[in-house]
Formats: sequence, structure tokens, C-alpha cells
Amino acid sequence: MVTLHLPPAHGIPGEVQVLIAGGGPSGLFLALDLAARGIPSTVIEPRDAVDHTRPRAKTTNARTMAHLRRLGLADALRAASPLPVDYAQDVIFCTGLTGPAAHELRRFRNAFQLVPGRYGLQPECGQQVPQPVLEEVLRAAAADSPLVTFITGWSVQTVQPGSETSGTPHVVVLSGPAGDHLTITADYVIGADGGSSAVRRSLDIRLEGGSAALSNISILFRSKAVASAVALDPAVQYWVVGSDTAGMVGPMDLEDTWWAIVQGVDPDITVSTGEAGDMVRSLVGSAVDVDVLATDPWTARMLLAPSYSRGSIFLVGDAAHLNPPWGGHGFNTCIGDAANLAWKLAAAITGWAGPALLASYEEERRPIAARTIRDAAANGKALAYHFADPDLAAAGPAGEAARQAAHEALAVKRSEFDSVGLVLGYAYRDSPVVVPDGAPVPAEDPIHYVPSASPGSLLPHAWLEDATSLYSRLGQGFTLLADAGALAGVPADAAFAPVLAAGDRQGIAVTVAAVGPSDDGTPLCELVGADAVLVRPDQHVAWRGSSADAAAAALSVAAGWVPSLPAEAEPRSSRVNAFIP
Repeated sequence: MVTLHLPPAHGIPGEVQVLIAGGGPSGLFLALDLAARGIPSTVIEPRDAVDHTRPRAKTTNARTMAHLRRLGLADALRAASPLPVDYAQDVIFCTGLTGPAAHELRRFRNAFQLVPGRYGLQPECGQQVPQPVLEEVLRAAAADSPLVTFITGWSVQTVQPGSETSGTPHVVVLSGPAGDHLTITADYVIGADGGSSAVRRSLDIRLEGGSAALSNISILFRSKAVASAVALDPAVQYWVVGSDTAGMVGPMDLEDTWWAIVQGVDPDITVSTGEAGDMVRSLVGSAVDVDVLATDPWTARMLLAPSYSRGSIFLVGDAAHLNPPWGGHGFNTCIGDAANLAWKLAAAITGWAGPALLASYEEERRPIAARTIRDAAANGKALAYHFADPDLAAAGPAGEAARQAAHEALAVKRSEFDSVGLVLGYAYRDSPVVVPDGAPVPAEDPIHYVPSASPGSLLPHAWLEDATSLYSRLGQGFTLLADAGALAGVPADAAFAPVLAAGDRQGIAVTVAAVGPSDDGTPLCELVGADAVLVRPDQHVAWRGSSADAAAAALSVAAGWVPSLPAEAEPRSSRVNAFIP
């Protein structure tokens, strides 16, 4: 097929280096992360505008907020959010929201890493914000970036893979708003085009897994009476355990817009606007005014692609996996994909990536998606209607006994809301581009997070003595963090001259920084379990140890040039003068 060199009126170039199909959260984040690394990209998105009647995801977790902070966007998202963290941080299970029969059954505090003030485990806490608001923040940032070409009204239809051996680019067919078709070429194609991804279909990759037996209905509504009628404390979500209607209700903003999700609905029925209003009133527990703005039926999916790539065509986000929303991990996992792929793709384009680096994207991210799907699917087996009991709203001993039984049974939901182990405790320990050190590693747990700098883990966070985040010491590329006390007065650049020299030889950006104690006096060597740690551009640990020469060798592993080194034999504890040449 001949490549068309398109006239400027289309606004679409005929040849691009990186083409991203899909301008949702993962596609736009990827484009912005690439731009931060000096790499231009073209994003093709069929939607001209964001639909605020379909809020979809509402939870931006602490890890995603840290990614946004890295791109300078965390403050913008926080300012745009219609629901500040100070408003509420808890999830409350109850029998209803209004009247004397509104009984609280169980409360999960600081759900989704919602913590007012300074958060210890990351430089940012979580943020409740509708996905359309997040998308508008990303769209505004893309519009301001000279390296992001964002084209709406067009969609990717097919991708014809080029020859990897000859370097022939991929041929991408687009369709426009008038039904016309255009063909362009791209060196790299990223499928960020959702669960029905045209990019994935072009590669003949099918999602594998299953779906929940019952469906759900999301309802967006306005009500001037709900806020004043609620008899319970403020919450970001109320889970109503009802016999007739069960599900979730939560504020969308501080005005009069609310959302609800009715759980356990027959997938074959169609719900009218009037019926949706009745469902909301049943959840709330009184005949409040309800103006239904939109309804959105959906079924939880547990689907995973067997492969994330073919050559230089990659899948990210929902194009690669679909997981139930229970726990709010869906779009956050998508952002994690984009953050992992961005620096590796930039490395390949600028020439310092070894042959193992891009391949490590799937090796690292697919197990994380599988783990997240498993946890979310488990939470999907304990929804509000599973705890329904006619006696829950009753007065007297029968009601008290039923409510106590529900309180105890609802403990199973902790991993859905207090999931910091899943959000921060994921690691790429089996990756070919990290250097194992043979030390014991924390057990995986969806709830409990044990900060660890074991290679492959997320760098443990700390607030330093000057009240800045440890993450603020990280550079755009790799960063070698050294314990200032262990340097014994030797400048960090001199102590780690072999690492800087290795970076210069390979064209890899490396920052070396000496780090003092945290604000509670903890030295870096205690925080990370070694005198020094090599941190990747995505804030995960590639290596830890004491030898500057070992750190330099680890840089080649982390860049994908040499196989992973054997576990380091030297002690990891702080050694005086360890860095003196």
C-alpha cells in the first residue's frame, strides 16, 4: 500500500515516529511522558470532546498521582477535582443513607490512599476525581506540549505490521468523521484504544478470561435533597446493603451531582430513566428528588491479552487487560503500563536501549495486570447484595444481631479499599533488566505494604530533613542515590565516577545524588537496605549495593544490553569509605 502524504488541511502527518491509537488516560499519559523525554508522538482519538455523563473511574490512587507529579500535573488535577480530599476519606457500608433506618455497618478509613495533609508512603496521596476531569487535564497538557500532536475525530481502523528485519514502518489506516480513509506510516504503534482495540485485532491477539454473571448500572443524577438528608458522616462512597436494591452511592462534587452503581442486575433487562430514579431512591432510603442525567449498564470483565506486543507495536491499558472496577485499580493499572513503556520506548528511539529493554515491558507489566485482575475479581464476589439481610434495618435484638454479623462479614472487603499493598507493593523482581541481590523480599499482600528497595520494587519513599520528597532527588533518567553518611566526605560524583562514565559511554542519562537522613532521622542506607541504590526512570529500583563498579555494570543490565547479573555477594549494610576509589 502506498503511503499518502496528507495535505496540511487534515492536520495529520503522512509519516510519524510514534503513533498512539487512543487518547484516553493511558494514551495521553504515554504521549506526555514521551514528550517529557523529548520524544514527539501523534495521538489519534475518535472523541472530539470528553463525555461528563460517563464518569467511569473516580479513583486516582497515590501511585498514579506520583506519576502525574513527575510530569508536573498533580497540582493541576487536584485543583480541577470537584471533590477535595479534605471533604471525606472513608467508605461506609450501611443499610441506607437517610432516616432512622440508616445504620452504619462498617467503615474503611482513608480508603484509596485518601489522606489529608502530607502522605508518608508516596509524595502524593490519592485523589477522588471523575475520569472526564482527569482526561481534560491531560488534554490541556497535550495542547500545551509542542511534542504532542493530538488529533480528534479520527480513529485507527487497522495496522499492517512492517518488517522488523528491514526496518519497514507500519502502515496505519485511519477513518475520519466523513467516512473517508487515510493511510500513514509509523515506526512505532501503540494500541491504547480500549477493550475493543483495533490495534490488538490487527495483531490477531484475543483477550482471554471471563465475565461476571450479573451486570451493574451506573447512574449519574442530580438531587438537591440528598446531601442534607444523609444521616451518616460524609464519605466518598456509601455501600448500601439492601434486600431490594443494593449498590453504591457517592458525591460527584460539592454541589448536587451524585453517582450510583446498582449491583447485581440481570444483564438482559433494560432500565428506563424512571426505573433508574426509583433505584436511586431505594438506595438512598427516601423519596428524594432525583434527576437522572445518564445511565450506563456494564458487566465486570476479567480479561488479559496473552501478549502485549508484536515487534514495535505495543498494547497498553484496556487494550491489553480489562479488570473489574472493585478497588478502583482499572485506569490506574493503565497509567502504570504507560509509565513503564514510555521510558523504554524513549530509550529505543534515542538509541541507548539494548535488545532486552522493550521486551521487558510485557515481562514486567503483564504479571501485574494478572495479579490486579485476581484481586479485583475476588472483591467482585463480595458485593453489597451478598450481605443483604431483611433484619439489617430492623429495631431490637434481631436487627442488632444482623448488623453485628454484617459488620464482621464485611471485614473481607478491606483489600478493596485498603489496598496499599497492591498499589505500591508490586515489583518487577523477575525482570531481565533488574539485578537481583539475593536478599529476602516482602511477601505479596494486597493490604500490607512493606517498603523495600529489593531490585524491581518501587523505591521506598521518605520526606527528607528539608521537607522535600526523596523522589524530588530523582533525575529524568537513571539516578544513583548514595547515603551521604557512607560517602565519608567523598563527593558523590567522584565516588560513583564509574557509573557516570558508563552512562556517558552508552548515552544514558544518569544523575548521582548524595542523600541525607529523612525527617525522622533515618539514613538512606536503612531506608533502602544498602549504601546506594540505582533507580530507573519509572522510580523502580534496578540495583542496590555498595560497589561503584557493580553499579556501573548494573546500568548495562537495566538498559537491556547484558543479561541480568548474579546476586551481589558483598554485604548490603553501610560500610565506611565503601565508595573511595
